Amino acid sequence: MWSPTEAGVMREFGVDEAGKGPVLGSMFAAAVVTDPAALPEDVGDSKDIAPERREELAAEIREIAGAVGVAEIPVERIDDEETDMNSLTVAAHVEALTAALGDLDGVPSEDSSAGDPLSGYVDAGDTNAVRFERRVEDGVGDRIPDVEGELDGGVALDVRGEHGADETYPVVGAASIVAKVERDAHVDRLATEYGEVGSGYPSDPTTKEFLESYVAEHDDLPPCARATWKTSRDALADAAQASLGEFEPDGGRAAENGGDAKADGGRADPKPTTLDDF
Repeated sequence: MWSPTEAGVMREFGVDEAGKGPVLGSMFAAAVVTDPAALPEDVGDSKDIAPERREELAAEIREIAGAVGVAEIPVERIDDEETDMNSLTVAAHVEALTAALGDLDGVPSEDSSAGDPLSGYVDAGDTNAVRFERRVEDGVGDRIPDVEGELDGGVALDVRGEHGADETYPVVGAASIVAKVERDAHVDRLATEYGEVGSGYPSDPTTKEFLESYVAEHDDLPPCARATWKTSRDALADAAQASLGEFEPDGGRAAENGGDAKADGGRADPKPTTLDDF
């Protein structure tokens, strides 16, 4: 029988993601189911914790938690023209929470008359926090039969979405830490494969230099780059402009003064998406 308490200890879940804005690599989400009172005191927003301590905390959280689930959203899904970043963030939360529920000893069923739903918080990735929480709750309800086949009637969850939940609720802070450590390990693997790539964020000079150098050498983006990001489009366009300058004696300036080429070297405006803000 499901109960939100285990041996007198209350359990709740928290979900958060890391890597929504970088131009390189995957986004990760983590879900943690645990007693918030059992978490270390310095659990909180992962951005405010030193990398070494984050790794220590992630290991402690995995030992303490009743369940931890992680989801990865790779570049191929991020670049899919049929989706958007809000929907992908919902999907990441759904997949992480579903994975965590699959590791629990029993999951609350909507068909059960006994016990209460499992409640928790998600760090809202939408301007409308209520809409975000409903999309996550509905998404888990659609996926949970794949994990626990007997729960055909659905899973009993009480999902509450809030902005900045990782700063307010320790259990969401714990999820933020796990997700960030997963993202950092992913970037380390990219560096092993490609050399120094920086943090992967567009504002990082090392990341921009890596993109520009790779495009200059290969005449294409690296597979780890999010091609729909404006930073990636700009790297390709800048390489094209440089190439144009090499083959035209006037560096392409004649085209700017009345030729068929666009004045900016042929750079098309990026497709308007929510991604262009990063």
